[in-house]
Amino acid sequence: MLRSLRIFLPFFAIALLASGLALGQDAKLIEAAKKEGGKAVAYGSLETETYEPVAKAFEKKTGLKVEYWRGSATKVMDRALSEYRAGRPIFDLIITNRNPMDLMKDAGIFIRYESASWKAFTPDVIDAFFGPAYRYNVFGMLYNTKLIKPVDAPKSFEDLLKPQYKGKIVVSDPTQHTTFVQWLANLHKIMGKEKADKLIHGLAATKPLMVESFLPAARRATTGETPIAMGFLKWVYMFAQREGAPLDYIREPIHLGEGHFIALGSKAPNPSTAKAFVDFFLGQEGMKIIAEEGEFVPLKGLVPKVPGSDKWKVVMMDELSSGELKKKRDEYKKIFFGS
Repeated sequence: MLRSLRIFLPFFAIALLASGLALGQDAKLIEAAKKEGGKAVAYGSLETETYEPVAKAFEKKTGLKVEYWRGSATKVMDRALSEYRAGRPIFDLIITNRNPMDLMKDAGIFIRYESASWKAFTPDVIDAFFGPAYRYNVFGMLYNTKLIKPVDAPKSFEDLLKPQYKGKIVVSDPTQHTTFVQWLANLHKIMGKEKADKLIHGLAATKPLMVESFLPAARRATTGETPIAMGFLKWVYMFAQREGAPLDYIREPIHLGEGHFIALGSKAPNPSTAKAFVDFFLGQEGMKIIAEEGEFVPLKGLVPKVPGSDKWKVVMMDELSSGELKKKRDEYKKIFFGS
């Protein structure tokens, strides 16, 4: 199980040892998919900029299309659950992070599909139900280097509590964003309970701006609207190195991380197309495209591109049950909003 997995970067240290990464598309499955209509629908929190190159390559190779609706992990879960409970699911696939995937699995939304592509991954990155994590998101604090020079930047999370940063931090709203709640609830794993509690209450005291999820938070940091943002460290590569945004990150030696998965709906309207996409998505070609977009992919040779990532220690977050999630959400609502 991946629940207590600890990963040390670079990720090729845990990657594939066997040869033969490439796994061809199943011709019979492709034919069945075309008879279905050649289209499927995926919901996910994977960024559109990362998803689209994979979908285009899949369409070019197979002639099949997978339409994509993107939202925060919480909105993906809420939409999928609403459709499923109404008995009219539109989606065939869900692509998002571990905690909401487990909650949806418990609700019966998914069916296990063991893709041939699983064989390319080592056992330590494979979940018994979902299969391999297709990426690991690593969380940290980002900052705008035009507004905060690296020499003056916070050296640790605790530095964020200094008076000069009050009103200059943007985070996800814990009443809306499951992943931010999970990050807060797991801080004790890398800081200890006392320091974690102090940081959480201290962050609230800085009166941070609240947005829906990590992406709009990071975008505010890149534009300089809010100098510091909670987000994924991969964005230092994606936004700074590729787009030229003035973005860097607080160089903590230990970070929290989380696996992301793709799963087939138990009532998928287009199961053959969906299965073919999973095969491609988790195959060598799909994983290479995702890695080239700056993601942390657990396959041999696909090394993280964020500067300094070779020095990180990444500790995987523990999952929260639906009851624990509600309890923590209520707790953080009181801390950040006072009610």
